[in-house]
Amino acid sequence: MTQARQKHGKSVFIRTYGCQMNVYDSERMAGLLKPLGYGVVDAPDDADLVILNTCHIREKAAEKVYSELGRLKKIKTARASNGDEMVIAVAGCVAQAEGPEIIARAPMVDLVVGPQAYHQLPELLARAARECGDILATDFAVEEKFDRLAERQADGPAAFLTIQEGCDKFCTFCVVPYTRGAEVSRGVDAVTAEARSLAAQGVKEITLLGQNVNAWRGDAPAGDAGANSLWGLGELCRHLAKVDGLERIRFMTSHPRDMDDGLIAALGEEEKLMPYLHLPVQAGSDKILKAMNRGHTAATYIGQIAKIRAARPDIALSGDFIVGFPGETNEDFEATLALVEAVQYASAFSFKYSRRPGTPGAAMPGQVEESEKNQRLARLQACLEAQREGFNRAQIGAVLPVLFEKPGRHAGQLIGRSPYLQSVHVDAPQSMLGSIAPVRIEDVTPNALAGVLVRKAEAAA
Repeated sequence: MTQARQKHGKSVFIRTYGCQMNVYDSERMAGLLKPLGYGVVDAPDDADLVILNTCHIREKAAEKVYSELGRLKKIKTARASNGDEMVIAVAGCVAQAEGPEIIARAPMVDLVVGPQAYHQLPELLARAARECGDILATDFAVEEKFDRLAERQADGPAAFLTIQEGCDKFCTFCVVPYTRGAEVSRGVDAVTAEARSLAAQGVKEITLLGQNVNAWRGDAPAGDAGANSLWGLGELCRHLAKVDGLERIRFMTSHPRDMDDGLIAALGEEEKLMPYLHLPVQAGSDKILKAMNRGHTAATYIGQIAKIRAARPDIALSGDFIVGFPGETNEDFEATLALVEAVQYASAFSFKYSRRPGTPGAAMPGQVEESEKNQRLARLQACLEAQREGFNRAQIGAVLPVLFEKPGRHAGQLIGRSPYLQSVHVDAPQSMLGSIAPVRIEDVTPNALAGVLVRKAEAAA
């Protein structure tokens, strides 16, 4: 029996798939369940409640969920034979997209809850107990969700904070508009209150999250409107930078169509905004970008990058790429490689196109052969990896402020994050957890930087 089970009486295991917004949602679900007596455990075997918080973006996402449900069925059956109940809930985007099918295909599932309805978990669990499962909750009610969430407990010096949900862009490869709904922004006061609460608990860095985080819009607080009563993300970041205790602000994921001059100016002027920007382009061919319904061209994207770098010369750029979208020719793919060479990324994510049922791309002609996708992806990833390694190696000898977040694998080691979101390993005392200190970078490993602490006087020199 785990300590959490002894202390709280009930236990919950949450498996999180996919994006940072799902990580945030999982944390909030755990917070909702805590007043009901649920303690979080690290494995499903002893859990009274198991939640799979799913993602529908990656290939075969739904099948991975059903595979996991097959394993959970065995655990649930074994527990039942000992007189112990296990409630299984499927949450997130797969739940939203395939709720009725999940209930039909997986009778061991008691509860299906979409990403905009998880705030109803306490009531839904009670209903599931009364009605013996088969509860489906997939309504869209984003504002209601945030209004009903309890104050959040911080877990470490860095935290995610969702400020925007949903998407109105309808890229032809993407299911997000169908699983997360239309774009909705949280109000300035609610976001600020959560940021202040996190800072009061020792959080030094917040990452503002949204499907299109730079689509955030909100009314300025009374007395702060100035010439513009409707704020964008740039104004919100400047406002949050005034929160006592917060030292770093990040945001992701941005869309090129919403990258306005106000946000670019804030990146250049607000010291607490970290020099890291994730700005997905997806492809370098205008023909493919149009077929994807991205709403921008390769030239406008590169132009944006030039403006951003002019405002913040030390910016580290990250991106997303899809290869093998329907109709993509070798010439189109070469255009993507050319864009990558022109931009020079510090990091990037790249994937083969895979059909998502219900999206326009799934029915498009000119589907690319899997073998061709594999070849193109290998070439693209080799190029991106070379750029990532080059960016990391360029940090050798530099002194970077590092936020120490957790102990390392080795005794006397801490792991932190550089301003560029790189993982940094340093020999340092445990007392430095949660602090920001200068580190001289001395080496690069495949997945991290390695450095040594620098005395403040030396750092200043």
